[in-house]
Amino acid sequence: MGKVFAVGVGPGSPKYVTEIVKEVIQNCDVVIGYKYTLKTIEDLIQGKEIFEITMNNQEESYQKILPDLGERTLVIPFTGDVNFSESEVVDRLIEIFGEVEIIPGISSIQVAASRAKVPLDKSKVITMHVTTPIEDKKLELQKALIDGFSVILVPRPWPKQPDKHFMPSEIAVYLREHGFDTGNIKVHVFEAITTDDETGFVGTVKDLEGKEFSDLSVMVFNQTSLDSYMNYRWQWEN
Repeated sequence: MGKVFAVGVGPGSPKYVTEIVKEVIQNCDVVIGYKYTLKTIEDLIQGKEIFEITMNNQEESYQKILPDLGERTLVIPFTGDVNFSESEVVDRLIEIFGEVEIIPGISSIQVAASRAKVPLDKSKVITMHVTTPIEDKKLELQKALIDGFSVILVPRPWPKQPDKHFMPSEIAVYLREHGFDTGNIKVHVFEAITTDDETGFVGTVKDLEGKEFSDLSVMVFNQTSLDSYMNYRWQWEN
């Protein structure tokens, strides 16, 4: 069988596609991906065999290419980073194709943290963008905020099933109903980050109630305070 690559193509702007990922895409034969993801790399996939998929037909597309792959190279591009919020799909690709080489990309969570000036190494990163139940993740969000951490979070759009829909407005209501003073928690919401359509909201969690955001949203709960190396100068001044 040919080679199969799962690659991250960044949050949306072609400028965030890494050189190694560009090289893999340019040298491949077949590309299978979602419309938004393919749009990011449209200049790199001219002349390739392309399968545009949705959540409903992705399995059919993977199974269709499997017997015809031969010695060709297949690339499955993911928006952002393959290793974040995509494990359900990657696991399925491994089940189908066996060996899958993973090449990471730049995630929207990295860019959002940079926009908000929130250090990732002092924050909790949570994705609600999964098909499995998220009750444990909701508790994880509560604990992180109680413990004083900043949180970079990918919400879950599921408009056809309100009980599973967990976007910024629903998150704000959830936190208020669980005793949080949402008027005193600073939050950023970025939509379509890195693209020409990028928008940014800054306010409090309370302000999010009733507001609609697109499915290309990432949130940053900002509980960060400056903590520079000068706070630890005693280590070298003695």
